Amino acid sequence: MHISKGTVAAISYKVSTAEGEHVDASQPGEPLTFLCGIGQIVIGLEEALIGKQPGDAVAVDVTPERAYGVSDPGLNLSVPSSAFPEDVRERLRPGMQFQAEHPTKEGETVVFTIHAIQDGDVLVSGNHPLADKTLHFEVTIESVRAATKEELEHGHAHGPGGHHHH
Repeated sequence: MHISKGTVAAISYKVSTAEGEHVDASQPGEPLTFLCGIGQIVIGLEEALIGKQPGDAVAVDVTPERAYGVSDPGLNLSVPSSAFPEDVRERLRPGMQFQAEHPTKEGETVVFTIHAIQDGDVLVSGNHPLADKTLHFEVTIESVRAATKEELEHGHAHGPGGHHHH
């Protein structure tokens, strides 16, 4: 069977930036399982996997526009520490993340990462850490199967490497 919309694929992968910086990799014997066609993996990688079958190896470079996007300077903000709840302020540290409303798109939430704390201001970014990066994927297709009706209804893979409902 070939990977196509509505199939569940299991892949072993390594991903690095175009500059060679290691980003992520599946663990041996623990492939990533995903439901194809609903955006569970970056679109550029999903497009490169369409039509592939178990045993195929794929190496592909995915541009920022087809991966985690291009940085939006409007999502780099300096927020007064007083904007945070009082009981949280003393625990704020670089690397911490929180969700907040998008600064210009009402009703849309963004995950912000704290980058620094300077002079009572908290410097945050709502851009994905891999925004602006071209990513190099090395993938081996481990298995492909038709998604079940339940998986299609729920919008994700079930079973090993997928998601279980109890």
